[in-house]
This record gives sequence, structure tokens and C-alpha cells, in this order.
Amino acid sequence: MTNPAMIDLEAVKLTNAQMAWRAAQDIEDGAYVNLGIGLPELVAKFQPDGREAIFHTENGVLGFGPAPAKGAEDWDLINAGKKAVTLKPGAAFFHHADSFAMVRGGHLNVAILGAYEVAENGDLANWSTGAGGVPAVGGAMDLVHGARRVAVITDHVTKSGAPKLLTRCTLPLTGVGCVTRIYSSLAVIDIAQGRFVLREKVAGLSVEQLQSLTGAKLHIEAPVTDLTAAQVA
Repeated sequence: MTNPAMIDLEAVKLTNAQMAWRAAQDIEDGAYVNLGIGLPELVAKFQPDGREAIFHTENGVLGFGPAPAKGAEDWDLINAGKKAVTLKPGAAFFHHADSFAMVRGGHLNVAILGAYEVAENGDLANWSTGAGGVPAVGGAMDLVHGARRVAVITDHVTKSGAPKLLTRCTLPLTGVGCVTRIYSSLAVIDIAQGRFVLREKVAGLSVEQLQSLTGAKLHIEAPVTDLTAAQVA
């Protein structure tokens, strides 16, 4: 087994923008999409030509666009993460109770969230009451069971190098068996039948090296595509 300490992850991993770009490629034209706070918010910047997603935010906006230029913010127009947004033609505002009725009623096609941990059975942990944590799970618990598809964008490992993709989550769960695809800084992985199924990996990393950085077995069902700098934004 390759020693993870011998792998220069900074040299091969995707940037945050590249992860967001890759996730955006899988959003269907006309899909209603909720983007989690933090890294997932970047997805709004990378819509493929000829496709349009309708972005939803829990505080009550449908149809927002990318962030405005610095200095051009209107702080009456923000998303759930308190980030300034722009509006697209036809955008709508509504009470946050109506916003959650959309979530709970199954009206969202996709939710893309961040993660502390993801288990091979699709369990998600993306909140914590520990040091620097938030006091509760918030709206993510509604999103993971209200959206028709749940994907995660995350670094493949923690800042200390520990795997974030595990056999079982160790942190408080946001949802059980809810995640179907992971866009990590090193790979694209599906969750199917309680297993991690490797679909794509960064070009500078072997499957063996990737496995050494993953806390559960990676299964291969088809040829694994290499992600190269030329393929991602």
C-alpha cells in the first residue's frame, strides 16, 4: 500500500473552482438546484453553455445567478450563506417557510452540499457541534431527504490527511443513505448498493494511491477516466 505521506496532493488535486466546474457538468438543463453554504456555492459560476439551472436558496429566492463583482453587491440580495447574489430574469422571492415547503415537497431536482464525512452507504455528516461548529444541523437535513438527488463536493482528505470518505461516519449524521455522488478534490465517486464506485480520478494519482487516501474500498465497474487540467475549468 502506498504511503499517503509520500503523495504530493497539492500538485495533483483539483482546485475548489475545478471541483465546482465538474459538479456543474452533471446538472440537467432546467433543473431546480440548491447549493450548500461554502464550496458548493461556486457551482453557480460554471453553468455549461446551452444549459440553465434554476438555483434555490432556503432564505427565499428562486432564480439567482452568480455573485456580483466586488463593490457591486446589493446586501438586500443574499443567499442562505449571507453571500451577495445576482438575480436572473424571472427570479422570485418568498417566505422561508414556503422555501422549505419546496424542499420538503420534493420540488428540487438536486442538492449539492459540503461534507465533513461521507460513508460508503451514502450517510452524510456535514455539521458538528464541536470546536467552531454550529449549534444544530439546520436546513441540510431537509435538503438531503427532500431533493431528488444529493451530491457532495469536498476535499478528499482532512487538513491533517485523514480520509473523509469512510466505511461509517463518526460525526453526527445529517442524513442516512442520501448521497449518490461525490465530487472530491481527487475523484468522482458514485455510491451504489452500499459501495464507493470509482468513476473518475485526477490524472496524477494512481488507483492504488487514491485507495490509500480513502477510508473504504473503492470498487471499479468500468474504465476509470482521468481528470486533467485541460478538462476542468
